[in-house]
Amino acid sequence: MKLFDGGRAPNPRRVRVFLAEKGITVPMVPIDMGALEHRNRVVSERNPLQRLPVLELDDGTILTESVAICRYFEELHPEPALFGRGALGKARVEMWQRRMEFNLLSCVAQAFRHIHPAMKEWEIPQIPEWGEANKPKAVEFLKLLDGELANHEFVAGDAYSIADITGLVAVDFMKPARIKVPEKCTNVLRWHEAISSRPSAAA
Repeated sequence: MKLFDGGRAPNPRRVRVFLAEKGITVPMVPIDMGALEHRNRVVSERNPLQRLPVLELDDGTILTESVAICRYFEELHPEPALFGRGALGKARVEMWQRRMEFNLLSCVAQAFRHIHPAMKEWEIPQIPEWGEANKPKAVEFLKLLDGELANHEFVAGDAYSIADITGLVAVDFMKPARIKVPEKCTNVLRWHEAISSRPSAAA
């Protein structure tokens, strides 16, 4: 088994944080995305979409998409449960994971990819207006999230989950995307400080 890893990019980082929370060690194959190594044969033959991370199992089976890879390890190592417990708990984590991905991480990524000069060779065509349009979407979602976090410690309730991991990488990715968490979102700031202090956040 080996994990083709893309460094500080949000999706590879999601898997590393997840594995760290589980205490799982997987051999890593570093891919320099800054040098566009994710477009070479090593990655392309395993994932035609040329995206990371990519998990290759011992029998040659390939898994891509960060949350799918995390689900695979959740099934192999159920504790600690990072996809929720019981029917309602799992549904709540799924709900918030999708909300964090589609309404926050995706918006931040679009802002970064369409505005940052370093992404000109990645995002073709690069449309700065679309990038700018996504910034307020991310901020509005954070305001909604702030209200939710007034009632519980973590995104999906009282237990840390994959939804928090997605939120962590999304908020951290806001800096290069040049988006700020509103100062009034005190619950979001409290939550982000808490999950950033977990050892797994450094993975």
